[in-house]
Amino acid sequence: MAGRKAVDFEDFLPTMAEKLGGEGLIGELCNGFRLLMDPVKELITFESLKRNAALLGLQGLSDDELLSMLTEGDMDGDGALNQMEFCVLMFRLSPELMEESESLLEEALIRELKNP
Repeated sequence: MAGRKAVDFEDFLPTMAEKLGGEGLIGELCNGFRLLMDPVKELITFESLKRNAALLGLQGLSDDELLSMLTEGDMDGDGALNQMEFCVLMFRLSPELMEESESLLEEALIRELKNP
């Protein structure tokens, strides 16, 4: 990856989840979405992400890298992120939180199968 600037990502979601609880974490993710969204469209668009990238410490990313971030989370193919897509993307980008969620789901399924 010669010539490309590496982006360091520190996963704060598990710490936030531990301190805030589930509802508090979702509330903070919603606040983050509102901070990044286009206020008229109520979506995170390429333009709103580019305009607000500095808030995330991502001011050095290229347009292609920002577009890749949007594409990664865009489940409905409209080229933007709605609030649900943003929250799902944040969870997907948090390996530790995903592992914990998978573990909790597995435990719940085992309990359900044992007690029909």
